[in-house]
Amino acid sequence: MILLRVLAAMAGSALVVATLASALKTIVVPRGYASWLTRGHFIVWRRLFGLFARPSRPYARRDRVLAHFSPVALVTLPAVWVTLVGVGFTGVFWASGVQPLTEAFAASGSSLFTLGFIRPPGTGRVVLSFVEAGIGLGLVSLMISYLPTIYGAFSRREALVGLLEVRAGLPPSPIELLTRYARIGWLHRLDDDLFERWEQWFMDVEESHTSQPSLVFFRSPHPERSWITAAGCVLDTAAITASTIDRPHNAQTDLMLRTGFFALRRIADYFGMSYDPDPAADAPISVSRREFDLLCVELRAMDIPLKPDLDVAWRDYAGWRVNYDSVLIQLCGLVMAPPGKWSSDRVQVDTTFPKVFRRPRRRH
Repeated sequence: MILLRVLAAMAGSALVVATLASALKTIVVPRGYASWLTRGHFIVWRRLFGLFARPSRPYARRDRVLAHFSPVALVTLPAVWVTLVGVGFTGVFWASGVQPLTEAFAASGSSLFTLGFIRPPGTGRVVLSFVEAGIGLGLVSLMISYLPTIYGAFSRREALVGLLEVRAGLPPSPIELLTRYARIGWLHRLDDDLFERWEQWFMDVEESHTSQPSLVFFRSPHPERSWITAAGCVLDTAAITASTIDRPHNAQTDLMLRTGFFALRRIADYFGMSYDPDPAADAPISVSRREFDLLCVELRAMDIPLKPDLDVAWRDYAGWRVNYDSVLIQLCGLVMAPPGKWSSDRVQVDTTFPKVFRRPRRRH
């Protein structure tokens, strides 16, 4: 019996410590740590929502269902933490002599929720009650302070995504973006009006979406908008501008491209996605040469000046695209993004959440 109590105390304490570690990694530590408990919680909810959002169903229905996935999983996460802490302290109270197990459970619940209807006898057990009450209040307080941070990051992300609709249409398209800028005579302002702001956007998204990965699954207010298709549109626009449009070279375009594909790679690292970190410039990409040539035809029709050698332009474009092609498509599949030119329209299979939400890959 003594051995059983010792094991119960050790198991209960380990469960409480593991739960607190999960909460700290998820909320407090400003780094993309993946807690096994948080990961498992989101996978379970994704499987449940996946039953009603199968790829065979119309996109509008899937979007309505998946719009609730991340918020529901996020809000129920502290309930899981509190429950596990209660279960852990039930084992500790039982091991300390509170009998039977139902009485230990009642003592744990009374302490955790600060109800105070049970006061276990003995100074040591009273101390345990105080400790459990402090943990319960701390977990709730952490989550209350955590939610505004998440929604603040979501608002910052969506502000620029919404502005892109005015410039690139819906769903966003690099050809639409370039032709609209040509119509208003702003091709020369692409760098300061678009690329400079999106460089800052990519930095913000990398930080927020790796330290708070639930944001990856927060869907835009408009069902046809998505942060990842917007990112793909801007990256493609920059790659086309740098490789194909005949204009003076501007380093801002290159800086935004590098910032963008590094940001997408960091998010992909968190979810354990595979990609080549140092791809060859002539490695295959999902965009075909024919698609690129058709785009050039459309650009010429809008009197946008193109570089004379389109073979070189294609090689330069592909050399940029290869850096973000794989992670862009995988992230589109992960969030079941709405249709987007040269991004989510490349997804060939259902990249389901449980398949890709693995332990993060460590890259050096």
